[in-house]
Amino acid sequence: MSVAFRREGDEEHLEPKFEIPIPPGPNWVTARGAALIRSRVAEIEARIAGLSDEAEIKIAKRDLRYWQTREVTAELVAEPSGGKVEIGTRVTFRMGGKERSLGIVGDDEADPAGGLVSYSAPLARALMQAEVGDVLEFGGKDDAIEVLEIAVIA
Repeated sequence: MSVAFRREGDEEHLEPKFEIPIPPGPNWVTARGAALIRSRVAEIEARIAGLSDEAEIKIAKRDLRYWQTREVTAELVAEPSGGKVEIGTRVTFRMGGKERSLGIVGDDEADPAGGLVSYSAPLARALMQAEVGDVLEFGGKDDAIEVLEIAVIA
């Protein structure tokens, strides 16, 4: 068989490994979010020190590059006053006849199942800068959201 038709190895047919995408825009974080990022970097550095498998090390280093980038680009937001919806506040609102409560945080701190959404999420963007009693537009409706309460996240 001709050398031109032989594969050198199976590596050339594997899926490429891409970097973890960085969310667009500024990397605004709360003090809690900055601490979480620092903790994540330290955790991954410790994990890498204990690894011996080259493939696992490569994956862990990719994760580390992401978190180190997030750490150096983090912009700490000022402590919110609680008078309006800002990053670092929990807002209680009525939407579609149901009362809900969400914390507005940075991208890497977001945990929708835990009630924390990123400031860049559409609902959070609609709520930003609102005050108690405001009625806001969302999803094409003029009076979709009524802001009931705003508190600073502890």
